[in-house]
Amino acid sequence: MSILEIVRWPDPRLAETCAPIEEITPEIEQLAADMLETMYAAPGRGLAGPQVGAMLRIFVMDAGWKDDKPDPLVCINPMFQEIGEERVTNTEGCLSIPGISTDISRPTQVQMVWTGVNGGRYVQSFEGAAALIAQHEMDHLDGVVTFDHLDAKTRAAKIAEFEAQ
Repeated sequence: MSILEIVRWPDPRLAETCAPIEEITPEIEQLAADMLETMYAAPGRGLAGPQVGAMLRIFVMDAGWKDDKPDPLVCINPMFQEIGEERVTNTEGCLSIPGISTDISRPTQVQMVWTGVNGGRYVQSFEGAAALIAQHEMDHLDGVVTFDHLDAKTRAAKIAEFEAQ
């Protein structure tokens, strides 16, 4: 395994929609392992393909590892089946926009279906931090970053803050 370079905003790849993965090959398995290692080293709780320059519908996440409850997931071609109506506003960071946190409102619950690196099909409901992480990473697969959730004035202020670092 190896630690991959994390793509930083405003790299145009972060604004692209990712392609589905047609087949789980040894290269995809290696990418997933490298993404997990990169996420833990960053240290983050989620990492999507475009954040390491892989323009594929894959992300990794582990909502519990920072609380000594590791639960790593590799999500290939994920899709939301259900999205809850209740929302919460939380402060989110992004490994591709280091040093900047933004307040984003998201649903508190989602149900997602995905393919695992072993080829198995999974369906799981996520709540709390895991739901927010899954939504954040899914955004990356659709070319959306945290700045895209902000109103124009807040976005401009956060971009100026990022550029001043």
